[in-house]
Amino acid sequence: MPIVEVTIMEGRSTAQKRAMVAAVTQAVSETMAAPVGAVRVVIHELVPEHYAIGGKTVGENPPGHLGGAKAQGDMKE
Repeated sequence: MPIVEVTIMEGRSTAQKRAMVAAVTQAVSETMAAPVGAVRVVIHELVPEHYAIGGKTVGENPPGHLGGAKAQGDMKE
């Protein structure tokens, strides 16, 4: 039974998290030859003040400071 843990910053919509869970489950099922029903996905959501990069919490930095990796509309405002 594969167990995948995903750590993300809080703020994604329920629809985004569900889509990610479905995609991760499918990928793990295909690559690990595991039945879809056996794949477990655990999401850990971080509060911006509980994660730091370069000595500053994410909450201290302006939006988009993670290298602009997020697409517009990926996060709830």
